[in-house]
Amino acid sequence: MKKNRAFLKWAGGKYGLIDPIADLLPEGNKLIEPFVGAGSVFLNTDYDKYLLNDINADLITLYKFLKRRPKTFIDDARRLFVPRNNHNDAYYALRKRFNRSSDAYERSLLFLYMNRHGYNGLCRYNGSGQFNVPFGQYAKPYFPQAELEFFAEKAKRATFICSSFESVFRRARSGNVIYCDPPYAPLTKTANFTGYATGGFSLAHQHELARRAVHTALKRKIPVLISNHDTDLTRLLYQQAQITSLSVARSISQKGDARHRVAELLALYLHEHSNVIDLSRKFGKVAT
Repeated sequence: MKKNRAFLKWAGGKYGLIDPIADLLPEGNKLIEPFVGAGSVFLNTDYDKYLLNDINADLITLYKFLKRRPKTFIDDARRLFVPRNNHNDAYYALRKRFNRSSDAYERSLLFLYMNRHGYNGLCRYNGSGQFNVPFGQYAKPYFPQAELEFFAEKAKRATFICSSFESVFRRARSGNVIYCDPPYAPLTKTANFTGYATGGFSLAHQHELARRAVHTALKRKIPVLISNHDTDLTRLLYQQAQITSLSVARSISQKGDARHRVAELLALYLHEHSNVIDLSRKFGKVAT
């Protein structure tokens, strides 16, 4: 089956892992994604309905506009993808316009523009909530018309929300399936977890996600699949799940020519007995 790419460039996107993820996802009447990101899993699965959440309000607002008026949005977005806007001064002027704008539609158009013109397709905000990704200096940024059109058509089956992952779990019902692609845990126990958690996803959040996965699968009979780095920490967090190990190529440069292999895992929680242990004793130092 042909795989469909997301229209956004996204760090940690799951396009390259679609096959193992799809193989593990159980059947159901709705797929729920508390951390939808660019939506590669949504775009490459076939559930009757989808509930797609992300904490990034700009991302979810863009998805809602694209679903509601796809032709208008695509036509308006294309106007930003012109040679005069692929220059340093134009990019920073439009980034400033985005940061000063309170118009949701304008911000959605500029979000797509910056995603394709900014460095490595990063999505990053400073402490004041200002988008601060630098100019990417690409020869000719790609306008993803076909990908936008496919997303808009598939979005007819989807509901988009911007909420916490905890509240999304509470909305799950019997017959649903949950796939979680949270901000990844640090690769080593000695990594600076404080720095990692500046985006709002701490060790406590990692533990709470694992706890809710166990509860949802065991008590509510709703299967949960989680992707993350394969580390001692995540092995401990997900010790009662069915673990699938993967080796994934990650690009660490703008040109994509500096790739290294990273160990990742998929943790599948089904109806059998599961348990989450207290991490405060064994991994207390990670949180300092």
